Amino acid sequence: MFYAGTMDCGKSTLALQTDHNHASRGRAGLVFTRLDRAGPSKLSSRLGLQVGAVEVTESLDLWAHVVDALSKGSRVDYLICDEAQFYSAEQVEDLARIVDELHVDVYAFGIMTDFRTRLFPGSARLVELADRVQVLQVEALCWCGARAIHNARTVNGQMVVEGDQVVVGDVAGSSGAGQVAYEVLCRRHYRSRRTVAVAGTEHMSREPLPFSSQP
Repeated sequence: MFYAGTMDCGKSTLALQTDHNHASRGRAGLVFTRLDRAGPSKLSSRLGLQVGAVEVTESLDLWAHVVDALSKGSRVDYLICDEAQFYSAEQVEDLARIVDELHVDVYAFGIMTDFRTRLFPGSARLVELADRVQVLQVEALCWCGARAIHNARTVNGQMVVEGDQVVVGDVAGSSGAGQVAYEVLCRRHYRSRRTVAVAGTEHMSREPLPFSSQP
């Protein structure tokens, strides 16, 4: 199962809730993540919740990791795989193999596209292999209030469309000197590169109603 969405739509919160729901029913699972905002080997939510996790490095063999746990007598009923967009295509193929051959449930959570609106390799392979892909129903909002569907990268509040596909930052309306940040935008403002910093107070101001104050 692949749960996909933009930033700010609650993917990591859902990953934590899914882990809690299964564990509370006596199931045993492993939690994986990559490049979480809270640091290595942690799965965290912007709501302040977090749990320990296995960091998915480029060299981690997910199949071997799960098989090793099982061979040592551990129960593994399910996997929680957050930030799955950063997994390699080979690691996603390992997840499919784990489902088919080890009969372990896999719940993957990730962003579909990068700051250039291109599919992440991990997300692309998940779409190709997952039994089911579900777009999260909690909609992230652009600064204008419209539904946000694009993840924009900013430097000093200015949107950029060139650079490495993976650069760690955080969701923010603006960033300090030279710092990378991310924000979600609707298609119209992504195409015009109109971030919250560029818009200034426009996103909070409204034209007065066309009524006279005179009696």
